[in-house]
Amino acid sequence: MILHDLISYEMLRVIWWGLLGVLLIGFALTDGFDMGVGVLLPFVGKTDVERRVAINTVGPVWEGNQVWFILGGGAIFAAWPPLYAVSFSGFYLAMFVILAAFIVRPVAFEYRSKRDDPRWRTAWDWALFASGAIPALLFGVAVGNVIQGVPFHFTDDLHTIYEGAWYIKFIGLLDPFSILAGVVALAMLVMHGGAWLTLKAEGAVQSRARAIGSVAAVVAVAAYALAGVWMAFGIEGYRIVGDYVTGGPSNPLHFEVEKTATWLTAYADRPWIVLAPAMGMVGGLLTFLGLRAGREISTLLFSKMAILGVISSVGLTMFPFIMPSSSDPQSSLTVWNASSSHLTLFIMLVVTAIFMPLILLYTAWVYKVLWGKVTEADVSENAHSMY
Repeated sequence: MILHDLISYEMLRVIWWGLLGVLLIGFALTDGFDMGVGVLLPFVGKTDVERRVAINTVGPVWEGNQVWFILGGGAIFAAWPPLYAVSFSGFYLAMFVILAAFIVRPVAFEYRSKRDDPRWRTAWDWALFASGAIPALLFGVAVGNVIQGVPFHFTDDLHTIYEGAWYIKFIGLLDPFSILAGVVALAMLVMHGGAWLTLKAEGAVQSRARAIGSVAAVVAVAAYALAGVWMAFGIEGYRIVGDYVTGGPSNPLHFEVEKTATWLTAYADRPWIVLAPAMGMVGGLLTFLGLRAGREISTLLFSKMAILGVISSVGLTMFPFIMPSSSDPQSSLTVWNASSSHLTLFIMLVVTAIFMPLILLYTAWVYKVLWGKVTEADVSENAHSMY
């Protein structure tokens, strides 16, 4: 028996679909509060010292947190090549804007405190705001577009064709439902940033973060509920029809796909997945209550629960679709037709099984070492520190 035959091709595809979700959720749980703190920065800090307090809560960890984004992109490239090609081709302008924001962020962290000029520091503070708000919004917009279907199709030789000119590809992303999905993502990460600052800061920064974060929690829950109703009754779903092979070659044109009236059929087929949206709603509400009550550790955990529920609800509702096509449903990418080879997925799984625990252990150690609050006294006594 060949070694990779120990795990079936079908099972490896499901495992890597799940691991991709884990990486994306890991990115939102960690780098999400970094982006949330960036968005909150101009509002929770009225003085330079207060803003330095907020920045120093994430300063030592943001680079490590961003590794999850790199791992997610790498996993898409290696495990789901057609998804990588289609998504980066169709969303390349949005991706460029996101990457530009991620380039600005380290520059802002490094250069903000190099000069004492208030205008210089304020400019970099707003750069941190933009580098948090823009990616959060556009990630949500991208998810909203994927839920509705992306206007692409494959030729007979699997060449990808997109509808519309280059500028339409970007403007076309900004439809009402996708903007609502962007609001969900942005509000959710602001809520997460508020929960983080409640844990890591104190005094005025903490109280302002609690106030703004609680408003963001209400907005996130309300927008998520509205998006769920809209998705249930105003967005067409997709389903595979006829007989199909889950362990066959990766060729989207070998599948027959049609649109359905709603994505709700997934809940009829797999009732247990209702746990995901329930976690999203309950987690958001408990985060709101925790912020209002001044609780710290539990509030951050509830915020993580909300993010886990919201993101997983999208993946579980759409399964096995990972990028449906609105212009040609038969070109839709699914778990069963868009993966790398059996051997590639197996080798990647072995490498992941070795290195993922090391990453998690190192991350846990870093957070343990850096545990504790950042105070105004800390940053005042280290006026010439990096942040």
